[in-house]
Amino acid sequence: MASLRPTSTITRLATTLSRCATTAAAPAPVPREKTFQIYRWDPEKPGDKPHMDTYKVNLNECGPMVLDALLKIKNEQDPTLTFRRSCREGICGSCSMNIGGTNTLACISRIDPDTSKTIKIYPLPHMYVVKDLVPDMTHFFEQYASVQPWLQRDTEIDYGKEQLHQTVKEREKLDGLYECILCACCSTSCPSYWWNSDKYLGPAVLLQSYRWLADSRDHKTKERLEKLADPFSVYRCHTIMNCTKTCPKGLNPGKAIAEIKKLMAKTL
Repeated sequence: MASLRPTSTITRLATTLSRCATTAAAPAPVPREKTFQIYRWDPEKPGDKPHMDTYKVNLNECGPMVLDALLKIKNEQDPTLTFRRSCREGICGSCSMNIGGTNTLACISRIDPDTSKTIKIYPLPHMYVVKDLVPDMTHFFEQYASVQPWLQRDTEIDYGKEQLHQTVKEREKLDGLYECILCACCSTSCPSYWWNSDKYLGPAVLLQSYRWLADSRDHKTKERLEKLADPFSVYRCHTIMNCTKTCPKGLNPGKAIAEIKKLMAKTL
């Protein structure tokens, strides 16, 4: 048996070399170039007007999401491309934009592998643009603050001393509400918000409002409803339901608005 060992070693070495040669000879994958057309506008460039720039990305060297492509373009082709991003997990809402005609999050929007189709990317519609794909969210967050999105009680709370308990059913009422990440995809898809954003609060803010109206631990239901009791804050919703269709988190702002209307009819 000792005389067979050298032969066995040589055979294994030959097999390894053969595999290495096969690997080295393997042809490089054919590039899969995907075309992206991206909205561009730089207010710091005198005379610059909104326009679309075209970029090509090899999908073999890119992650599967649109945000991956945007980062690759910014890192390798055009460092001036401007957009918001943070978590990459659909949690922060920073990378909301209009992709292929739909308001969504770039970090959870998959790139269509069909290289014959161009992906067009715009900032969220009907909002002022700061630069490129960055919308001005100032008014949106001012409206959010106006509904006082925090727990309000009739009595003083000694925070940290004891919990404010809820039953299982009371807690279930918050499902589909607390998950909102304020990405504004729903509000900027709503025609009523396009026309009356100065007075109508929009789907996202109203869903957040109902999140506190539905919370059994909050004591200011009537006061909250009285602040909404005007012709525009809530009643500009015409149940078009674009908000529910486009929500990247699968929430239903249209239903939350309907619940607010029911509470107002019952309480006020």
